Amino acid sequence: MESFVFEKLTPFLAAKSLAMMEVGLRLLLILVVAYVGIRAVRFGLHRLEIFLLTIRENEDRDRLAREKRVKTLIGLLLTICLTLVWVVTVVMGLDQIGLDITPIIASAGIVGLAVGFGAQNLVRDVINGFFIILENQVRIGDVAVVNGTGGLVEAISFRTITLRDQAGTVHIFPNGTVTTLSNMTKDWSAYVMNIGVAYKEDTDRVTEIMREVGKALQQDELLGRKILEPIEIMGVDAFGESEVVIKARIKTIPIEQWGVGREYRRRLKKAFDQNGIEIPFPHRTLYMGEASPPFLVKRTLSQTETPTP
Repeated sequence: MESFVFEKLTPFLAAKSLAMMEVGLRLLLILVVAYVGIRAVRFGLHRLEIFLLTIRENEDRDRLAREKRVKTLIGLLLTICLTLVWVVTVVMGLDQIGLDITPIIASAGIVGLAVGFGAQNLVRDVINGFFIILENQVRIGDVAVVNGTGGLVEAISFRTITLRDQAGTVHIFPNGTVTTLSNMTKDWSAYVMNIGVAYKEDTDRVTEIMREVGKALQQDELLGRKILEPIEIMGVDAFGESEVVIKARIKTIPIEQWGVGREYRRRLKKAFDQNGIEIPFPHRTLYMGEASPPFLVKRTLSQTETPTP
């Protein structure tokens, strides 16, 4: 009896041992492939990081900001890729040990579909935020106009952009809702001016005074370092009701254009006063026509007023 049981049990145990060894080898092979895949992903993303840092080197002067932005993008891609590799590895491992993975795949599909419908706005925000950061459209510290609202960029994430306007109000925009984005301080800034003078003034003399003021401002110890180029006088831009408009521009380092422009206007007002250049106020001239006879305008005294000698 014992020999019969032994003869029957031995092949069964041998077959089971062989099957377990085969499953173990398959699991080991899956883990090896997963390890190789993870190494390949890390190597590929490392090469991508070097490539992005190289192509952005001439576009972005702030090296630390560039490295931080690229590392953030690479970290997000690494997390997504590692999650996919491990999910596939676990599912294949469960299949090798004999579990039916069909319900798991079906459940994952249903959950993914439900999450996709419920979080479609979130996915859109993340995708748009990814490209905003990748393309370096705006950075923390920039002055930008988002959907018509301007302010200082205080925070950027893959989901939102946070602005603080001049009144201190904080505006938060989901990246998926950003339709227009204007960066006013990318690489360099400019202060554009429309200077109005009276029609009787010589515009050549006015532009010469404007250039002299700009040159003196550029030689200032404090503000001169903020000005990148000499003032650009674009010339007569328009004829107003009571003024001739001369357009000019001062090119500055980012976010310094307003301070430089205000100081330039202050100095220009003094220079105009010293040289007798009139800055007109709005007024109208009444023309009665040639057929109308001239008339005399008199000022009558009221009963309470006394005539002056």
